Amino acid sequence: MTKENLFSYFPLFSSDWGVFIKLLLIILILVLINIAIYDRFIQRKNQLLINFPLIGRMRYLFYMLRNPMRQYFGDETFYDSFEKIDWINKVSHGENPYLSFSPSNPYGNQKSLFRHANFVNELHEVQAEFSVRFGENRKIPFESKSIIGRSAMSDGAVSPEGTRAYARGAFNGQFPINTGEGGLTSNFLATLNLKDCENSYLEMKEGTWFAKSIYRIMRFFTNREVSQRLYRHMVVRQKDRGSFIFDRTRLVYFRINWHSPLESFPESISEGIPDITFQMGSGLYGVRDEEGNFSDDLYQKVMRFCRMTEVKLAQGAKQTGGKLLATKVSDDIAYYRGVPAHKDLVSPNRFPYATDMETFFDFIERLQKLSDKPVGFKIVISSRENFETYAKALKNRVSEGKDIADFITIDGGDGGSATAPLEMMSKIGLPIREALLIVNQVLNEYELREHIKIIASEKVLTPDDVVDLLCHGADFINIARGFMIAAGCIRARECSGANGRDCPVGLNTMNEAKRSKYLVIEKSKHIAFYHHQLLHGVRTLLAVMGKRHIDELSMDDVILRSIKKETNQPYCSTKV
Repeated sequence: MTKENLFSYFPLFSSDWGVFIKLLLIILILVLINIAIYDRFIQRKNQLLINFPLIGRMRYLFYMLRNPMRQYFGDETFYDSFEKIDWINKVSHGENPYLSFSPSNPYGNQKSLFRHANFVNELHEVQAEFSVRFGENRKIPFESKSIIGRSAMSDGAVSPEGTRAYARGAFNGQFPINTGEGGLTSNFLATLNLKDCENSYLEMKEGTWFAKSIYRIMRFFTNREVSQRLYRHMVVRQKDRGSFIFDRTRLVYFRINWHSPLESFPESISEGIPDITFQMGSGLYGVRDEEGNFSDDLYQKVMRFCRMTEVKLAQGAKQTGGKLLATKVSDDIAYYRGVPAHKDLVSPNRFPYATDMETFFDFIERLQKLSDKPVGFKIVISSRENFETYAKALKNRVSEGKDIADFITIDGGDGGSATAPLEMMSKIGLPIREALLIVNQVLNEYELREHIKIIASEKVLTPDDVVDLLCHGADFINIARGFMIAAGCIRARECSGANGRDCPVGLNTMNEAKRSKYLVIEKSKHIAFYHHQLLHGVRTLLAVMGKRHIDELSMDDVILRSIKKETNQPYCSTKV
């Protein structure tokens, strides 16, 4: 049979397109033959391709797709069960999260169960509002409207659009948001209305009448995201587009001008922005002078927008300094952090003002006096003796009449949500529940507990995770992963931007092509929904546990559960 007769069996090949399609097939076949010849006889770097030319490349294609496709076909054993992830996706979209039958892994890796009451409460009998007060002794204490906050994630590690979505979600959901060690950027002020604030400390960019006309036309025919993207290209320079935020009323782009004098910054925090916790890492980003030293002036400017300060000494996933690859150090991020653009940014391992306990706590007292607001620190602990060093130093300061930290953030030693060394993800520090028991016990023994609030964070996704940590002694819960998933994260594990791979949804990347299509307004609603349902779930658990207030929770409400390795069968211990 000739080639012409073969193609005649397919009508498409006999049409006017036939010659074009034949040509494409011939080119494709020639390309594949050349690749096979190259693999087999020319390249000498890959043994697999020598033995299996062309076909062996399928292995690398599937390997490349493994992480992005894992969430669809793999078991979510890391998160106890797939149902936890499904719950977040449902509630963040405003859907009903109820399940049929039982979870695929009913007990999973859970080491604690809750005691239900013989006579339970109705939901309306449980407290409806949750709040935590930080810094009772400060001139300006902070009253959080929630017991849950978004954990530290820096603008830069998260895309500017992602940061704006988190900020909007936090403002609408009325929960605090932590800046991460990248410091405060204008993107955290995405909800700020220019009509409600002084603008002498702002740098503003306004389009011409032509640019505004194009924006209004595009807004009519398309949508908010597309019209803003086009208007931004017409008004703001390429290298500054991630640092300016948009005022839809006046059609103006603006950002904080940190070179403005302190006197021009607002005396009090605007009601139009979320409650922000400023995190200060070892790189001192956002509060460093040109020599890289701490700047009192910049810190005071930052604290005109923030409720309290968290000094980061350590994080479970990375005891070393934070890491931001060159692909993420854009001109915008360099502007905010005071560092060179487009170069790998690795923070020092040790916080510069923490050479010993006395020096460190003196520095915290200095921050308290500069801001008049609560200041605490973030650590990971590995033993009771490890934490007692802090407790002894704090107790000595109390006896000497000095100020002490207002809160301590305890990070568990399990995992990391973005860029972290594998060798540290699960090998440094205690898991959060063990750590909380130690911290509470030691602070009580040293008579410090009533003066210090405890914030806990580690792999918190659903309401039962929150209640579990509250029972273990936490006053407040920070969540990273759960809020990431609510914001659209599909867990493709490409957060770092390494090896040319970027977050496919535009949440954790500085790739403008991907992040420019991120739906800021829509995702901010999902973030607020998720937080609301977390609190609702906490209330439902309190009701069946016979509690009316979270202050009633303790380890007496927990059944510690162990796993027998030899039989893989669970057994429960009622001793706590």
